[in-house]
Amino acid sequence: MKILMISDVYFPRVNGVSTSIATFRREFEAQGHEVHLIAPDYGKTTADERNIHRIPSRYLPLDPEDRMMKAAPVRALLPWLRAMKFDLVHIHTPFVAHYLGVRLAKELGVPRVETYHTFFEEYLYYYVPFLPKPLMRFLARRFSSHQCNGLDSLVVPSGEMLRRLREYGIRVPAEVIPTGLEAESFELGDGEAFRAQYGIGPEQPVLVYIGRVAFEKNIGFLLRVAALLKPRFPDLLLLVAGEGPALHSLKRQAAELGIAGNVRFVGYLDRKRELPHCYRAGNVFVFASRTETQGLVLLEAMAQRVPVVSLAEMGAKDVLRHGQGVLIAETEEDFAAKAARLLEDRFVANLLGELGGQYAAEWSASALAEKMLDFYRQVIEDHARRHAPAGAPGKLGACLSED
Repeated sequence: MKILMISDVYFPRVNGVSTSIATFRREFEAQGHEVHLIAPDYGKTTADERNIHRIPSRYLPLDPEDRMMKAAPVRALLPWLRAMKFDLVHIHTPFVAHYLGVRLAKELGVPRVETYHTFFEEYLYYYVPFLPKPLMRFLARRFSSHQCNGLDSLVVPSGEMLRRLREYGIRVPAEVIPTGLEAESFELGDGEAFRAQYGIGPEQPVLVYIGRVAFEKNIGFLLRVAALLKPRFPDLLLLVAGEGPALHSLKRQAAELGIAGNVRFVGYLDRKRELPHCYRAGNVFVFASRTETQGLVLLEAMAQRVPVVSLAEMGAKDVLRHGQGVLIAETEEDFAAKAARLLEDRFVANLLGELGGQYAAEWSASALAEKMLDFYRQVIEDHARRHAPAGAPGKLGACLSED
């Protein structure tokens, strides 16, 4: 199968969309399929640029981490794309990539599918805060409904996200397919070495958050939890690995809460060389986002045998099972109490970590990639059937008739 992906983001821009694309791409290729990706040019390359087509891009004033691809260079690829005879276009983001992907699929005569990675109803307001939040939610729903209903099929990472989209009035065929964990996610990092590198004491209680430092990630909730824990654990450290637009606001909030010395922002870390060590450096992994479509970092933490305390909303509901590597909390006080229990009781923390490792093993990247490939095959067959001349068999029917 030849698969063309297009996305407004990809590595070296680090986020869940980039991780999902890279994971599926590697698994598809391992199973003998050919994958090409159209993505923005960030001015620097990644370790593996094979079959990645970088497009000149512009800066975004409201989101300087991201880029806006220029349409003309993508359209210039059309003769080559036609010659490649792709089977399907998979769109991963709803901005320039969406509209270009829809057009490319039409020009190539192949089906268009899209993964709905981001819960925009709760996301857009933080980037356009000068408009009322109810208005932004309404616009996000209309925007998503209009885009998704123009696709052949939709992929969503969680059942909860699909339920919300159905409430929007989105009626296209859809499949729940989360991103899985690759085998390397289970190779345990060296938490002691990470602590030594960053000057963290071997017995110092450490809470770890890994992810984008963005407003919708609800990291302010974790800061308030840290403030509740400080009287009980004066040398507590909340370690935040990632970057994003909320960084300065969170530093200011930490100072206002009197915990500036208990919070350390270490920026982006390399996924393969540094992140496993960062996970293992924590006594507890903490997560409070209310807008996740999946929350892959939760599974990554469990794969590293680190116990988790988390809220369970949106896509995280599909991932989390209380007691299976995680203690699920509801309020700041409840969250702090559960984190304190794990910080104080190493036996319970270790047991929870081991259970989490066993649970994470169920989320195999190869199995979920095969599910996506089965989904692709069905989409391709449905598209061929809809566009076949009257009385002509579809691809599957043609194959059967030849036998």
